[in-house]
Amino acid sequence: MEERKLIKTKPHNMFIEGREKLNITGVRDVVSFDESTIVLNTEMGGLILKGIGLHINKLNVEDGNLNIEGYITAYNYTDKTDNKKTAGFFSNIFK
Repeated sequence: MEERKLIKTKPHNMFIEGREKLNITGVRDVVSFDESTIVLNTEMGGLILKGIGLHINKLNVEDGNLNIEGYITAYNYTDKTDNKKTAGFFSNIFK
């Protein structure tokens, strides 16, 4: 019989304190970052953070924890399926 490895996913949570501190769990990796935008992959899909003066204070990929400081103006989740190519106009017509 073939052995199967169980992949445990880490819980994903966000805790925002006064729009100036953000703690995130369930982070897989940081794709890109600068002072106005941070792009992450989480257990629940992609996450884009917008703000002013954003700084990553602590990142532990093994535990999936990330601490950010700065003024948070917005956050947006991207669906896990966003990475797939979508079918073109004509392929939808000729199904």
